[in-house]
Amino acid sequence: MLQRTKRFALDVIRLFSSLPRVIVAQVLGRQLLRASTSVGAHYREACRAKSNADFISKIESALQELDESTYWLELVEEAQIARSPQVQPLKTEANELIAIFVSVVRSVKASGLRK
Repeated sequence: MLQRTKRFALDVIRLFSSLPRVIVAQVLGRQLLRASTSVGAHYREACRAKSNADFISKIESALQELDESTYWLELVEEAQIARSPQVQPLKTEANELIAIFVSVVRSVKASGLRK
């Protein structure tokens, strides 16, 4: 997951670098950049959590950033700032990461064990 969340951030960085230099694209792109690069940072923090509650809190922070990333990706795509073929794989990856993190949180809450 460390590599996957980093790859997600790097892919968004590449998308951001390709956006037009107009104000709207740059504002939306910066929001996307901030949210998407935070996912991996939150996951890294979760890996070093001191308790299950701390772990869950950090994973849930990553989930919030993933949800926000998805929102910014939708706006970038629907405003036709970036083409769908550029954005769709990122939306798919964000949704897959959301599903994984939700499953992890549920598992930890149910078992009381940190994985």
